[in-house]
Parts: sequence; structure tokens; C-alpha cells
Amino acid sequence: MTYRLAIFDFDGTLADSFPFFLSVFNTIADRHGFKRIDVARAASLRHYSVRQVMDHVGMPAWKLPLASKTFMAMMREHAHTIAPFDGIDAALRQLHAHGVQLAVVSSNAEHNVRAVLGPELAGLMRRFDCGMSVFGKASRIRAVVKACGVAPGDALYVGDQATDAEAAHKAGVAFGAVHWGYATIEALRAEACAVEFVTPADLRLIAP
Repeated sequence: MTYRLAIFDFDGTLADSFPFFLSVFNTIADRHGFKRIDVARAASLRHYSVRQVMDHVGMPAWKLPLASKTFMAMMREHAHTIAPFDGIDAALRQLHAHGVQLAVVSSNAEHNVRAVLGPELAGLMRRFDCGMSVFGKASRIRAVVKACGVAPGDALYVGDQATDAEAAHKAGVAFGAVHWGYATIEALRAEACAVEFVTPADLRLIAP
């Protein structure tokens, strides 16, 4: 399991943003007219796909861009309260030192990604492609692979949701599932992941 290019999702993969997501979800729900969630039982949502969460709260697809824009704006104001998962910094440094190209493809805003990663980790990234729909990542992954000059078979997309796996498969790259993200690992295993990462330190196994 070695790859020349490692492309990362951001929320739930590099950034420990789920607590922030829960803290603002009901505010966003009130603003855009869909159902609130019981935050005390929010862990159960980890078993739901993005589409299932939308169905659960009664959010039509046309509201997703509006809700996402509000979420990104709120994160921009609170980015200083969010951090990468423990061990992400060391893993990224080691991958970069071993010649693995690094990139981020995220539905979040590039400003938020850079703010949470900080200048050093952001500086390790060859490419950022951000701000698309959670259902629109495949074309962005393909574009990053092409820009980095590697074959799809030498690239891995690392993520934490079924939509990440779907995007990787559509883009023709392998999918790596993390155990610490928004979705449960059981849900991700159903999406035919090529590799699992139990802890952030395991990301270093990507390097040759």
C-alpha cells in the first residue's frame, strides 16, 4: 500500500470539526427551515449517509448549498476553535518528507481549511480544490490527479463518508477510510475501501 499522491477530505478526516458541526446544526436548521436534531443523540447520525441525514431532517437537495454556505461562514468565524486530529501533523510531515504529494479536496471553503491546518501544514499541500458540493468531488479529484501528474492508480483519496468513497470510485482512484471521522467504519466498509486507517499515525503507511 504505497501511493505517490494522497488527497484528503477535510472535515472529519484532517479536522476534528464534528463537535463544531453539532454545535451549529440547529441554528442552521432554524435559518433554512429544516428539522432540528437531538444533539444528545447525535452519535446515531454517524450511521447515516449524507442523503439519509438530509432525509431525516427534511432537507431538500436545493437547500444543501444554502446550508453549506452558512456552515462555512460560521466556521470561518470559529476556525480558531477547531484543530486537526492529534497525529495528523506528524503524519503529513512524514508523507511529505518521503516524497508523497499531498492535496485537499473538500466541500468546505479553502480559507477554513488553511486556517485550521495553519501555515506549515497548508504549505505541505500541492493542491487545494475546495468549495464544491459533497456530491461533486469526483471531477475535482480527477483534476487534482491530472495536475499532480500521476496516474489514477498511484493516487488515494482519504475520507470519512460514503460520499467520499463514491467520489473516489467515480474518479478512478483508491479510497482510504478513516476510523475517526463522521461516519462509522462499518458504513465505510460497505463502500469497498481499499485501505483503513485506524489512527492518524497509520496514514504514514501511504509512503513507500
